[in-house]
Amino acid sequence: MHSLTFLTESDHSFPDPSLALAEPNGLLAIGGDLSPSRLLAAYQSGIFPWFDDQDPILWWSPDPRAMVIPGQLHISKSLKKFLKKSDWTITINNDFKSVIEHCAKPRLKQEATWITQDIQDAYCQLHNLGQAHSIEVWAQGQLIGGLYGIAVGRVFCGESMFHIVTNASKVAMVYLQELLLEFDYALIDTQMMNPHLESLGAKIISRNDFLTLLAEFKQQQPKQGCWQARVFREGGIHE
Repeated sequence: MHSLTFLTESDHSFPDPSLALAEPNGLLAIGGDLSPSRLLAAYQSGIFPWFDDQDPILWWSPDPRAMVIPGQLHISKSLKKFLKKSDWTITINNDFKSVIEHCAKPRLKQEATWITQDIQDAYCQLHNLGQAHSIEVWAQGQLIGGLYGIAVGRVFCGESMFHIVTNASKVAMVYLQELLLEFDYALIDTQMMNPHLESLGAKIISRNDFLTLLAEFKQQQPKQGCWQARVFREGGIHE
């Protein structure tokens, strides 16, 4: 039976995601807080926060779920051509705060953002604890694109991406994939499908199948050193 749970600040446990509402799709719980322990418990359970400044904290586990298998990202011919010629620099965990601030800016035709100041503060805290990570794309010393998310075992839970120059967010995804392949990650959780993710090769699976994969991969460890802050590609992207 579908039901909505009201969380307390003292108990960081979550209800079974199968109890989430069908409409709105995946809404599971309300309330609680954005402490590191609760956020990590959420991602370990296939749950994530999503709300705006007018809402209480809302927790979701939608069905179906969108995901990308590292190695199966769709790279179009035009993007491959662009990659060969680009002189952009890619970094890892170089400027997490700026990435999430850019992601928080409302998109075209949007009046508000779900990446509230509370969300920004909470994920920056997770980053400082070594749990949240960013990929940055730079052109001539300027941050032009990037993405951020949470690492859970061999799963990378993508949260948001941005670009201020065409192709910059796609380039961030390409190099996220390369990084995850190098360090033996098994899955990129992209949460809910949208046209941009679909164009990059994201697939949808049932929530139950996703949770089965998460239960397996969250217990496994990738190779060490993946998220060391560093330059990943400098001054040029070449195949």
